[in-house]
Amino acid sequence: MVNGKTLSLSATVERWPIAGAFTISRGVKTEAAVVVAKLSDGTFAGRGECVPYPRYGESVEAVAAAIEAIQPDIRNGLDRGGLQSVMKPGAARNALDCAFWDLEAKRAGKRVYELAGLASPRPLVTAFTISLGEPDIMAQATARVADRQLLKIKLGAPGDPGRIAAVRKAAPSATLIVDANEGWTIDNLAENINACARANVALIEQPLPADADAALADIKRAVPICADESAHDRASLAALVNKYDAVNIKLDKTGGLTQALAMADQARKLDLDIMAGCMVATSLAMAPAMLLAQRARYVDLDGPLLLAGDREHGLRYEGSLVHPADAVLWG
Repeated sequence: MVNGKTLSLSATVERWPIAGAFTISRGVKTEAAVVVAKLSDGTFAGRGECVPYPRYGESVEAVAAAIEAIQPDIRNGLDRGGLQSVMKPGAARNALDCAFWDLEAKRAGKRVYELAGLASPRPLVTAFTISLGEPDIMAQATARVADRQLLKIKLGAPGDPGRIAAVRKAAPSATLIVDANEGWTIDNLAENINACARANVALIEQPLPADADAALADIKRAVPICADESAHDRASLAALVNKYDAVNIKLDKTGGLTQALAMADQARKLDLDIMAGCMVATSLAMAPAMLLAQRARYVDLDGPLLLAGDREHGLRYEGSLVHPADAVLWG
């Protein structure tokens, strides 16, 4: 019960085809499997979308079940604040946290940014992702979007120096971010970093496996390094100091917008730059992340652009810019 009204809760699994395929060092995806949580008081309803991620031991079925299992707590008055301690960080809590924010905004007749005490969000430059592949294939894909301001290049396989050189040749003016998805090793780390430096890469994301990243504290880096799989919530930030220069904050890792905003505050105190990242998902997942992205140096919210189609009232992408969500979608 919230504001005197008992809430109903549902969790729905949706599958959204990807345009072609999305390839990283861990494998290939042809669809985005998301879970949508919906909270309703009979008059207003709030939604939140999450992407369960096997890398963190999550499955679509388990996340949907975790959301539905909390229904008794919701009926007994669990609110967004209490949710933070009742559920652990991860995809399930993200969907619920964002659904709570959406419901609160609709009830108040205000936008989420107002409720959170944030400035009105503005359009931002977002990265566009180039999937891992052979150098010539990646170069062709890059050439088609070479006019974009910011490109995120998936690496993490033997031959990466050739890939990043081919991509840079295809997009001589774009700012490049590299994401190795834990695919490099101690043995090839220096070679790959130097190749990125020659290509004038602005940032390298998660070069080593999370359980082997202690080595990053001892290397001389020619390119700043960003944590992704090594960073989850605020508690994980202290261990990043001296190993990383930035942190990729994703709502599916933090467990929602509430903790993502708190994590961004803590990252700044630790002098870590912020990237606002996403999984491959629809605009419903990007909408709350746009509020976090207002604090980020790098924004990677291109999930809907990788899909064959987005949901109704999706975010507006205009060139390199992504615009904040309309209230009819979320918040």
